Amino acid sequence: MRWVTFRDGAEERTGVLDGDIVHATPRGTTLLELVRRGADGLREAGERALAASDQTVPLSAVTLLAPIPRPPSIRDTLCFLEHMRNCQAALGRGRVLHDTWYRIPAFYFACPTTVLGPYQDAPMAPGSVWQDFELEIAAVIGTTGADLTVAQAEAAIIGYTIYNDWSARDLQQLEGQLGIGQAKGKDGGVTLGPYLVTADELEPYRCGDRLDLSVTALVNDTVIGSGSTAQMDWSFGEVISYISRGVTLVPGDVIGSGTVPTCTLLEHLDPAAPQNFPGWLRDGDTVTLRVDGLGETRQRVRATARPHPLPARTNPDVKPEPRPANPARSPVPYTRGLHQVATDAWAWTLPDGGYGWSNAGLVAGDGASLLVDTLFDLDLTAEMLAAMREVTDGAPITDVLITHSNGDHMHGNQLLPSDARIHAARVTAEEIAHGRPPAMLVATQIGDLGVVGTRYARERFGAFDFGGITVRNADIVFDDELTIEVGGRTVVLRNLGPAHTGADSVAHVPDAGVLFAGDLLFVGCTPIVWAGPIRNWIDACDTMIALDAPTVVPGNGPVTDPDGIAAVRDYLSYIVDAADDAYRRGLEFTAAADAIDLGEYADWLDAERVVTNVYRRYRELDADTPVLQPAELLTRQAEWLAKRSG
Repeated sequence: MRWVTFRDGAEERTGVLDGDIVHATPRGTTLLELVRRGADGLREAGERALAASDQTVPLSAVTLLAPIPRPPSIRDTLCFLEHMRNCQAALGRGRVLHDTWYRIPAFYFACPTTVLGPYQDAPMAPGSVWQDFELEIAAVIGTTGADLTVAQAEAAIIGYTIYNDWSARDLQQLEGQLGIGQAKGKDGGVTLGPYLVTADELEPYRCGDRLDLSVTALVNDTVIGSGSTAQMDWSFGEVISYISRGVTLVPGDVIGSGTVPTCTLLEHLDPAAPQNFPGWLRDGDTVTLRVDGLGETRQRVRATARPHPLPARTNPDVKPEPRPANPARSPVPYTRGLHQVATDAWAWTLPDGGYGWSNAGLVAGDGASLLVDTLFDLDLTAEMLAAMREVTDGAPITDVLITHSNGDHMHGNQLLPSDARIHAARVTAEEIAHGRPPAMLVATQIGDLGVVGTRYARERFGAFDFGGITVRNADIVFDDELTIEVGGRTVVLRNLGPAHTGADSVAHVPDAGVLFAGDLLFVGCTPIVWAGPIRNWIDACDTMIALDAPTVVPGNGPVTDPDGIAAVRDYLSYIVDAADDAYRRGLEFTAAADAIDLGEYADWLDAERVVTNVYRRYRELDADTPVLQPAELLTRQAEWLAKRSG
């Protein structure tokens, strides 16, 4: 039999589904009460309901709830070890499981008060950006018992249902570092439904001590994963036997199977190719789970309000290290906000110029404006655009330049006017289209990079909110140079990369004597070479100096002049010479970075970026230099800094 709990108007009722007709049990009867009668009692109640012709209602006329909306308890197990191998690999930990996985079955307690029906909207876990689903099935206990044998445990199952384990992967990863089990990453919701199918109904699918039910998981009607429940390494009988050791199980207890391999987003994350990841769930996505013999659930994901913040505790084992101020001098106050730098030209600056604290620019003409870059998150960009309204109310933003593909210069694009023309170098647009999804930057805030690396990453990236960002790419691309008119003013867009990234563009406003340099220029803070070649960046500096713009707005740091460009050029030249010398002497790149005396550049913020810059030069000198991911480079930078901080 297929049992349902449904709402008919304001009333919650129970019934047996026969085709498309629900045969209701007497009012006031719950499925949990019927389950407590055992398999025979449940069957007899179903037979009586099927025989009563006056208590029927079309399935289309009711709202299905979870079969057991308020179970006594929910435990989720991990019966499929291939799922765990895939998850470990996705998180960069390899595919070899600890021996304990093969010795005892794993399980944890889920939250009975957040059970969802099969078609009910699924709220995202508050504060999560990495929202995920997991296709499982669940066994429902039908008898009271403790210390069950495997055979007794199998016999205790009264029926099965689909189980969607909604998971907040970012919260789960952060909480996992505490080593005490699941918490907010797992209690945001559990979907059960659409029916409770009695065990006898599924006998045709039985294969030994397992059920062979084909399953498919879809997001927005695109298949994410598929498989069979026959892939279980631990059977339901085994895990229930283990769970019952010294514990009394009662009718209505729900036992999840764990995720059928590939039927969750996390398993499709490749650390070496994050750009191929289908993306975490977002507000409005539809998740559909199909299981042979058990039916289908289909739910819309919904955003939730931000959680109430909790201040971090002071770590008594960590010595506070106040960050020094940006040492560069500027003709324009280096404060957070909008500063006029020339006639109808402004810089938006965000001290101190470190990671994510980037600048933008605004050029106004007659009834039109050009915006140079947006910022790292939506809140920062909204603040900037609000401050610019004193200009843009009369000269709306009609054109935008994305100087390069880093998120701190384009994550806010979705907040721009829909009719604004966004320009970028062709390679920049390609990098954005195929780059790391913005939400993946949450890894800098929750990842475990070791004691030194974790603190370093969280201090530098913890202030930013990477949630809700929808990438908006360029509408118009160019290769080397593009001249545009903005309200009667000529602005020249030039791609001088590859350097910092695969393409790096500047905006030159000749009539104002202003150059917006993007991240070809860091002032008072150390440039970082993500792409190179470094000598091309040096050449780009010479090209910018030749433009003879008296006012230069960098991508990071205070407003400067051509001398600021020359300082970056000289730093890069110094790094090239020092790295080349170390390479000739046979030093490994980390040792080379340790050995370099930064001299006059030692006081620049983020001096530890010398590690990444030397690494990039070594890659230019020797293509066999091992490829390192950004997280590994950040960790090595943190270690370099820690050595010099005592």
